[in-house]
Amino acid sequence: MADKTAPKSQLRLEWVYGYRGHQCRNNLYYTGNKEIVYFVAGVGIVYNFKEHKQRFFLGHNDDIISLALHPEKRLVASGQVGNDPYICVWDTVTTRAISILKDSNKRGIAGVAFNGNGSLLVSVGLEDTHQIVVWDWAKGKILASIPGHSERVFDVQFNPFVNNQLVSCGVKHINFWSLCGNSLMAKKGIFGKIGEIQTVLCLAFAPDGITYSGTLSGDIYKWQEHELVHNYQNAHRSAIFTIYQCNDGYASGSRDGIVRLWDPDFKSIAKLDLTQTSNGYPDLSIRSVCWHGDKILVGTRDSEIFEIVVRDRDKPKLLMQGHAEGELWALAVHPKKSFFVTGSDDCTVRLWSLNDNQLLAKVAVPQPVRSAAISTDATHIAVGLQDGSFLILKARDLSEILAVKDRKEAIHEIKYSPCGTLLAVGSNDGIVDIYAVSQRYKHAGQCSGSTSFITHVDWSEDSKHIQVNSGVGERLFFRMPTGKQVTSKEEMEAIHWVSWTSTLGPEVNGIWAKYSDTNDINAVDTSYTNQVLVSGDDYGLVKLYRFPCVKKGAKFKKYVGHSAHVTNVRFSHDKSHVITVGGADHAIFQWRFLPDGAATPRDQDDDIYDHQSGFVDSDSEESDSDISDVDAMDSDVEVEKQQTYERTFYREDAIALKRQHRQEKNVHGKNTDKRAVAPTFGLDLHYSFGYRGYDCHNNVFYTSKGEVVYHIAALGVVYNRDDNTQRFYQGHTDDILSLCMHPTKDIAVTGQVGRDPTIHIWDAASCQVLSVLKGQHARGVCAVDFSDDGKKLASVGLDDNHTIVVWDWKKGEKIATSRGHKDKIFGIKWNPHSHDQVVTVGVKHIKFWTQTGGGFTSKRGTFGQVGKLDTMLCITYGKTADTCFSGAANGKIYHWQGTSLVQTVKGHEGPVLAMCTLEKGFITGGKDGVVALWDDAFKKCIKNYKVTRSALAQGNYTSLLFDDQPPIRSIVLGHSKILLGTKCSEVLEMDKGGTIKVLVQGHCEGELWGLATHPSEYICCTVGDDRSVRIWDLTNRRLKNFRKLKKPGRCASYSPDGRAIAIGFKDGSCCVLDASSLDDMVEFHHRKEEISDIRFSPGQGKYLAVGSHDNFVDIYNVLNSKRVGICKGASSYITHVDWDKRGKLLHVNTGAKEELFFEAPRGHRQTIRSAELEKMDWNNWTCVLGSLCEGIWPHKSDVTDVNASHMTSKGKILATGDDFGFVKLFSFPVKGKFAKFKKYVGHSAHVTNVRWTHDNKYLISTGGADTSVMVWANKGRTGYGESDDSDTDSEEEGGYDSDVQREKNIDYDSKTYANSIRRTEGTKPHMKADNQEGIDLNRPQVSRGVAGPPKVQKRDPPQLASGKKRKPLYVQDMRLDHIFGYRGFDTRNNLHYLPNGNIVYHAAGAGIVRDMANGTQSFYLEHTDDILCLSVNQNPKFENIIVTGQLGKAAMAHVWHATSKETLSILRGFHKGGVCAVNFSSSGKLVLTVGIDDNHSVAVWQWQDGTRIATSHDHNERILYAQFRPDSNAHFVTVGVKHVKFWTVAGGALLGKRGVFSQAVSEDPSSLKMQTMLSIAFAPNNVTYTGAMSGNVYVWSGNQLARVVSKAHTGPVFTLYTTQKDGLILSAGKDKFAKEGANVKLWDIEMKRCKTYGLGKEFSRSIIRAVNRHKGKLLIGTQEGDILEMAEKGGVVQIVAQSHAEGEIWGLATHPQLSFCVSASEDQTVCLWDISKQILIMKVSVGQPARSACFNPSGDIIAVGLKNGEFLLLKPTQDSFKIIGRKRDRHKSINDLKFSPDGRCLAIGSDDNCVDFYDTGPGSSLARLGYCKGIPNFVTQLDWSIDNKYIQISTGSYERLIFSAPSGIQITDKKKINSITWDTWTSVLGDEVVGVWPRNADNADVNCACVTNTCEAIATGDDFGLVKLFKFPSTEKHAKFKSFVGHSAHVTNVKFTCDDRYLISAGGDDCCIFVWKCQ
Repeated sequence: MADKTAPKSQLRLEWVYGYRGHQCRNNLYYTGNKEIVYFVAGVGIVYNFKEHKQRFFLGHNDDIISLALHPEKRLVASGQVGNDPYICVWDTVTTRAISILKDSNKRGIAGVAFNGNGSLLVSVGLEDTHQIVVWDWAKGKILASIPGHSERVFDVQFNPFVNNQLVSCGVKHINFWSLCGNSLMAKKGIFGKIGEIQTVLCLAFAPDGITYSGTLSGDIYKWQEHELVHNYQNAHRSAIFTIYQCNDGYASGSRDGIVRLWDPDFKSIAKLDLTQTSNGYPDLSIRSVCWHGDKILVGTRDSEIFEIVVRDRDKPKLLMQGHAEGELWALAVHPKKSFFVTGSDDCTVRLWSLNDNQLLAKVAVPQPVRSAAISTDATHIAVGLQDGSFLILKARDLSEILAVKDRKEAIHEIKYSPCGTLLAVGSNDGIVDIYAVSQRYKHAGQCSGSTSFITHVDWSEDSKHIQVNSGVGERLFFRMPTGKQVTSKEEMEAIHWVSWTSTLGPEVNGIWAKYSDTNDINAVDTSYTNQVLVSGDDYGLVKLYRFPCVKKGAKFKKYVGHSAHVTNVRFSHDKSHVITVGGADHAIFQWRFLPDGAATPRDQDDDIYDHQSGFVDSDSEESDSDISDVDAMDSDVEVEKQQTYERTFYREDAIALKRQHRQEKNVHGKNTDKRAVAPTFGLDLHYSFGYRGYDCHNNVFYTSKGEVVYHIAALGVVYNRDDNTQRFYQGHTDDILSLCMHPTKDIAVTGQVGRDPTIHIWDAASCQVLSVLKGQHARGVCAVDFSDDGKKLASVGLDDNHTIVVWDWKKGEKIATSRGHKDKIFGIKWNPHSHDQVVTVGVKHIKFWTQTGGGFTSKRGTFGQVGKLDTMLCITYGKTADTCFSGAANGKIYHWQGTSLVQTVKGHEGPVLAMCTLEKGFITGGKDGVVALWDDAFKKCIKNYKVTRSALAQGNYTSLLFDDQPPIRSIVLGHSKILLGTKCSEVLEMDKGGTIKVLVQGHCEGELWGLATHPSEYICCTVGDDRSVRIWDLTNRRLKNFRKLKKPGRCASYSPDGRAIAIGFKDGSCCVLDASSLDDMVEFHHRKEEISDIRFSPGQGKYLAVGSHDNFVDIYNVLNSKRVGICKGASSYITHVDWDKRGKLLHVNTGAKEELFFEAPRGHRQTIRSAELEKMDWNNWTCVLGSLCEGIWPHKSDVTDVNASHMTSKGKILATGDDFGFVKLFSFPVKGKFAKFKKYVGHSAHVTNVRWTHDNKYLISTGGADTSVMVWANKGRTGYGESDDSDTDSEEEGGYDSDVQREKNIDYDSKTYANSIRRTEGTKPHMKADNQEGIDLNRPQVSRGVAGPPKVQKRDPPQLASGKKRKPLYVQDMRLDHIFGYRGFDTRNNLHYLPNGNIVYHAAGAGIVRDMANGTQSFYLEHTDDILCLSVNQNPKFENIIVTGQLGKAAMAHVWHATSKETLSILRGFHKGGVCAVNFSSSGKLVLTVGIDDNHSVAVWQWQDGTRIATSHDHNERILYAQFRPDSNAHFVTVGVKHVKFWTVAGGALLGKRGVFSQAVSEDPSSLKMQTMLSIAFAPNNVTYTGAMSGNVYVWSGNQLARVVSKAHTGPVFTLYTTQKDGLILSAGKDKFAKEGANVKLWDIEMKRCKTYGLGKEFSRSIIRAVNRHKGKLLIGTQEGDILEMAEKGGVVQIVAQSHAEGEIWGLATHPQLSFCVSASEDQTVCLWDISKQILIMKVSVGQPARSACFNPSGDIIAVGLKNGEFLLLKPTQDSFKIIGRKRDRHKSINDLKFSPDGRCLAIGSDDNCVDFYDTGPGSSLARLGYCKGIPNFVTQLDWSIDNKYIQISTGSYERLIFSAPSGIQITDKKKINSITWDTWTSVLGDEVVGVWPRNADNADVNCACVTNTCEAIATGDDFGLVKLFKFPSTEKHAKFKSFVGHSAHVTNVKFTCDDRYLISAGGDDCCIFVWKCQ
């Protein structure tokens, strides 16, 4: 009776009543099989209405709230609620999950929809941002994700008629989206005046860009593109929740209960009012409609499904019914028949048939129902209500008999006595009332005593007692009918209960988990005959237990489907079924009960269910086993189970600390102290002793060539058995925990420990990385396995959920992920016969997984009666797909068929640790040290091999086994040998006869600290926590000798003659051993704590200094075995001890960072100054403190420690080992902080010790936890290793260049737009009170019948050349015609030839394609800010594909087509601040992008689908340029501030190697300094050229500097270009002293010979930023904004385009008669442009930044205002400007100037808050005529009146002032002002233009305006980069406009030409002049 196991009986879900209609829509469909698919609670349901059967999808774990049908009508997608909700795509025929989509939305998936061809899926979430996500659902991959709207989004749908277009709608919005790469670009729906802005609920589509949307008001809106074009008013009387689209047209359903049918043209066909039908009711609300042929499915809010046949539309068939919204608690079963009753908060009581699965009767009651009971004779139904009353209904027709109300609170429990005479009614008042049934329910008694609400009541068989449960966990007993409480224990125990629904009591102790709340389990019911109890809990689970269930922690079977709390459970009268009801999901589930697992004929269908992860599962590890006793635990398995590999510090922390130090340095200013130089000598990893076997499984393998692959520390090792050599994969940063080989046996995968652990796939032959996978695991990766085809990789993490991930390892992409198990997983194995099935084994479990898209479904192994549940340690597959075998901790081998255990076989004495499948049979290894060979069936052991010393191969003294029969952790067969890995860190090879050869050995588990090198031989000694001392032969690379010790050792030292070894132990003792025999010679024990350092004195080795953690150094005389001195005074533990060469002085370091000195042998304390210390001669140096080694401590060294150091015998180099696993080399002495160094990786965590051999040939290092002994060969100057930036990061750059410095210092943050370009103050016009100036623009200005004067004088356009009048142009629209501009000042290589000879470049926010034949331009205008970089796809398959990167907070790159200007992809979501470099790979499929954020991020994208493949963001300094190798898809180079880096795209990671200076370049590499590198070119054989700031070109072979092309240019080499066809290289930059101006050089492929081209005197000061070469022509872009073309033959230069250089353009004016304009810029030039010919006429330098310009009325003089307050008068001549006048009366910028209409006066407005008037009449000398006083702020615009008498002034305080001219008297008379007619209007102030100010102008300004000559329109330019066109006057706030994009930031000026044919606009920071053609 006390059995803790789960029952053998089972439940099978048979029927779910109802349909989820509340808070959902569009969730009811016909499938292709004409079945109906919908959902209830957490169950997807497929209903076959012909057979009246349901199938279930149970893959969700919470409420499903959205559903979409695939276009092929077989698959559906369903989305759920939850903290981490997911989407399941599943098959309606098999109800199998096809794909699981995770990690996208939060709270819930509010909507899902497939695209037209079914390949994509879109979802929208319930989070605050309502994220819209587009999926490639088959791969489980997110293509794009973007916030949908701040308000709730109700629907999102793909437009089936337009590819990559989708629409979302919700609360008062509708958005139209375009999917472009990984981006969704939105256009807001424009409601206009056709319909009011209101909430939009549903969507449908038609061809030609038509969208229909249903609204809250009942209207249907018709949209063309994104504009509302029609309103079908009153389509319904209330909210339209659904519109369904099919071939026949559209069906709409509404809250009004009406379905309307529409034809394909959306004309109404029919109207079906369900409220008026027989099954209808007034409040019927339709939530879903599906129209197929002549049938229409309708789902209602109140959980009904109707089917309407069109020809019989008045009689809809009711297919499904359920309770409406509200909690469902009441449940009672009929005592004699297959009926049951339910009641819910929807105030209905319903009677159901179990057999027919239909509603028999329904009645409404006045209150929510909380409980129900059917009388024993089945005549009455008692119903408990929310208000404390209860009703008695007739069972026959549910008519009311009577109502009783004695309580105020809810009646939660109600039950009839077995005799039928009494009714017990339990209320939330805490009282149970007893009523006499036969006396018309007269109150007969009361049971009081409960302190809380009543939860459950049960009657005794004799009807004389009841037991009561309360909400606080009370279990009370009462006598009936008096209600007296029973307290006698004997009386209680004698009672027999007719039912058991109580959740409390000893009989049900086992149903409660530890720490659970007493209200977690809501209901139970019991089948006495089957000894089974069923429960329902708050977690939505239905569970089966054995009954009675006495012992805590009983096992169970669990069943999912209910989404939240299960409120009630009941067995049917005959115990054949179980009914469960859900609270919030108000669902009724009917389960078939199978006693003792018995199957009925109908059980054959259960194959469908068994595939569902939730169908039969368990919450407790042993519940699926029917054997309750468990074997004794194995200690090793328990230790391994508990290892988490958590660290205080990980290797990646070193990078973070360094970044933190750099940031602090930037804050506090740079340290001017010079860092000590790094040594020129380098190391190379020569050999590593050790193998990680103590906590890893199956991690030793053969390669195809017979080499052995294994791992130790952070090294992947490839061992050559023939010559005992090793190669290393050194890409890991921490302990490797797992290893597996690819099926080809040439590729290895290794997983490591880490905060964000990585998985590396690498080539075993070359040890080069192929792919790095990261971002999915935490703590570590404990298991990896390749699929049988080698394309996929599975990995398991060490996070709490032991996450399983499947990868496409070549692409570096995660394919699928799932939580693995709550307990540790030891192994994972792919099914070799299936590419989507894996099995995992671990602590007390085995699980079988099937990959489904982005997730998994799983099934636990079922043990049954065959075997005990135990921890599984290894797994392998048999010859068929459903056969596998697992090795258990109890020594047995478990045979699995499918997911069921079929047999167990005794395999080993102790845990089975490793197993492998052979061609014929199997092989296993166990803790017992036995290798077992098995037959094909894995049933019979053919042969056992014991691993013992006696089996060792003879004749080799190095073959030493540490232990006999060591546990076998890894086993594999290959090359006719068995390869073994043991727990004792040995790799062994066994032949068929059992003879063993030792290949590799190392220390066992435990930290390794002790290390000593022999004074004269290549031998070292190590001692560790594994209680062994080992002697290593460094020449033969073998273990020479070892001895087991009785205690852990911590330090070691050789005597000066090498004959003795001193060892310090962890217990405070030490001993001296004979170095040959390792026998004891002498032992001392004076300390209690560990000995941390031990050292013989030099010479004869007479004294032994022993430092301990007791804070003392003891000095022993070894010859007489006595202690002769004690060194006292240390305040902390001793860390290091060193002798001087005389043997008289000890140098001691302590844990408190003290540097102490003691005299030997007595131990007297000495004081030695640092100056004296440097002069002293030390026998060795292992200390880490003091001025001589100050520089070895890294940044933040209070956080991490340097554990050890050792100086070479010559005293020039100091090696160190630290807690980050680095071995470093410094030049000794290491004075000053943060010295430069060489660093080497291999150890995983802290390096505990380092020692040079006697002649410095080798450096030996030991790892702490990794137990490895690494031998590093000293390579002298030829060995450089991979160091950090210490080699190359030079504070001194060896030069300075102003242009390079300026580019480094550009602050792009300040350039992002929507920041006001001028500092203004005051209230902006649109924020002022209406009609502030008191002007009524609608009132006649003078008198009745007489029109007022015009505001602005209309002008007729100039006459045609023939003398005819030109017709005025009324401007209504514009298009961009030409851009005078090219961004050269901060870019490089952004000017390219296209294959057809045209060119592409960029300016402002526009990509420009120039037709070289006719000079016309076409534009790409989709960027939102400055374009900073451009590249052209060179692959012929992708001709004319361009990528451009832009500035801005939303940094992004656009991929677009040069001919069509179509956006092909937008890459965003990673960089911040801007993208400063872009480049295509050789295949043309990848794009490289570089950010200008603080971390200087780098990313590689697959641009066609917008996937980000790999990223890096740990670079120190600004990256200026990046480029793929022209022959590679995986290698690229970046250059920038003091760096060049060579990158590899390795799967999902970017691996970078810094450029290293090598000996080949210079005798003294330290004389070379890393400079700022500016440009890149390439040559074959992995050669790279980089152009430097100094003018040199550096030539790199791999990442080693091979040579330097000295002075390729005399200044910075800003650009290099590699011609792909012939390999020739162009170079250019800043040639400081070139006679012929800037030079372009064409080099041969080796950059040894060149041809020089000069640009000529006209461009003598030009700095070249871009070069390109195509078919004999060179294209050149300069920093000054010029584009030139040069012929290779002859060198003739042709100007292609010219523009202003860097500097804001403010001055702009158009000629009064000609299509000319003049521009004045802060680049100190004034340019005259011919608009019609699109050329620069002339350009002049004015020596100062220019801010304004204007023509005089005749057009022959130009006035220019300068920033220093001066103005000039220029007269254009034939080829230049002549200065005819200049004057300076002000000191601040001249912002605007204007000639009076008669040309006699020039008004000049400045930043000095002044306007001055100057005489410009004939013969004038620019005399000042007057000035305006009292202007409150700087002047922005000026306009003259037509009569020359007045001037209007706009100011920076948003005030428009009128003055008389030239007197300067202010005019305030409003009538007078209103009567003035203006010659021009450029003001942005005044009621006439208040409409031009936008709503979002809080932080930005409208900078400029210009009215057309016809006075019909006004153009403006603003700080958003927009040019806008309004009607004039624009008197209503926020007037309508047309906007035009292209400028990147602030538009500073706009001017119409004299004939209004063109509008000219000037950009501020973008330095461009835009020409817009007016229409």
